[in-house]
Amino acid sequence: MLHLSTIKFLKDLKKNNNKGWFDSHREAYDAAKKDYIDFIQLVIDRHAKTDQTIGSLKAKECVFRINRDIRFSKDKTPYKTNLGASINRGGKKSIFSGYYFHCEPGGKSFAGGGLWMPMPPDLKKVRQEIDYCFDEFKNIITSKKFKKVYKDLYREEDVSLVKVPQGFDKNNPAADYIKLKSFIAMKEIPDSLLSTKDLAKQVAEAFDALYPLVQFINRSLE
Repeated sequence: MLHLSTIKFLKDLKKNNNKGWFDSHREAYDAAKKDYIDFIQLVIDRHAKTDQTIGSLKAKECVFRINRDIRFSKDKTPYKTNLGASINRGGKKSIFSGYYFHCEPGGKSFAGGGLWMPMPPDLKKVRQEIDYCFDEFKNIITSKKFKKVYKDLYREEDVSLVKVPQGFDKNNPAADYIKLKSFIAMKEIPDSLLSTKDLAKQVAEAFDALYPLVQFINRSLE
C-alpha cells in the first residue's frame, strides 16, 4: 500500500505545479518518493519469484524522476503529477520488455508493461517473432489469465500503423499485431485501491499475467 500522504502530495502537486510550491514542500516530496520506492521494492521482491531476471533490481534505480523534460513541449509545467517505475531486466533504460506501475490519483493509475516504442531493428525482431510463432503469441494473449487482467494488448491508433509494414504479407493472420509499434498491456488501478493492503498483491498479479508475453518479446530481442 501507499501512504495517504503520498496520494495527497500528488493531488496537491497537480494544483500547484510550480517550482516555488515544490521547493517549499520538498520534505513531503522526499517522503512520498521514499514511500513509492519502498512499495516498488516490495513488488519487485514478490514478482521476482516468477521472473527471476528482475531479482537483482533495486527500486530506486527503476523509479523515474519527477521533473518533466520541457525542452520540446508546449506544456512548461515543471513536474510530473505521477510517480512511475519501469521494472525491466537490465534497468529502466534497458531495451528489454518489462513491467510498469504508474501512480496518478484521479483515475489515471495503472499496472502493466511490455515493450514501448522500440528502435526499428528491435521492432523488426519482435514482429518477425510474432510472424514465425503466431500460434504461441496468440495463446499468450488469449489465455484466461491474461484476458482476465488485460483483455487484450493496447492497440489504439497511437501505437499502430495503418498498413502492414513492408516485408510482411497484408493477409498475414498476425497482421493486426505486426502493425503495432508498441506491445503493451495495461490494467487500471482505481484510486480506492492505492492506499490499501491489496495494492501490492494486485500489481504483482498483473505482472504475473504479463510474464509470458515479456518472455516472448525478450526472446526475440536476445
